[in-house]
Amino acid sequence: MHRIFKKEQILTIPNLLSVIRLLMIPLIVWLYFGVKNYPAATGVLIASGITDIADGIIARKFHMVSDLGKILDPIADKLTQGVLIICLASRYKWMIALILLFVVKECCMAALGYRALKRKDIVNSAKWYGKVNTAVLYIVMATLTLFTSISAKIANALILTSGCFMILSLVLYIRFYRQFLKKTYPALQK
Repeated sequence: MHRIFKKEQILTIPNLLSVIRLLMIPLIVWLYFGVKNYPAATGVLIASGITDIADGIIARKFHMVSDLGKILDPIADKLTQGVLIICLASRYKWMIALILLFVVKECCMAALGYRALKRKDIVNSAKWYGKVNTAVLYIVMATLTLFTSISAKIANALILTSGCFMILSLVLYIRFYRQFLKKTYPALQK
């Protein structure tokens, strides 16, 4: 596995949008914890989500999909999501369980992705269930960030919903990677 990224694969609009999303993370933390401006933090989160959607559309429509983008995009997503979950854990005790689930899921995803990359030299793109999980998580995080006086029952229901989508996504990704590796390596079917 000797992956060399060419200049054309690095300097793309989708990759730039992913870098911008990474730069938004400290701003979200500052707005949330520093100045406690929850509407502004929600606005930056929504902008981050829009750039996430835009980078995917641009990458596919203008044939700018790159292996670097397939790595950079989920890193920006996961760091944003992780930071938001940690921020919200300061207000909602059930977020601690979501943090643990998030860490387990992302560690499994990283291990599976690395295994596929190592064995087949392929970086897999996000699947529909991963995108749905991301959308649900962003909606839940934005809701909990913006509506600070939301009742505990509603907040817990939103957190539980997000956790269920996280588990579903993880189970479907495990299934995908098992099938992918078996298909790629018949010896693993034994």
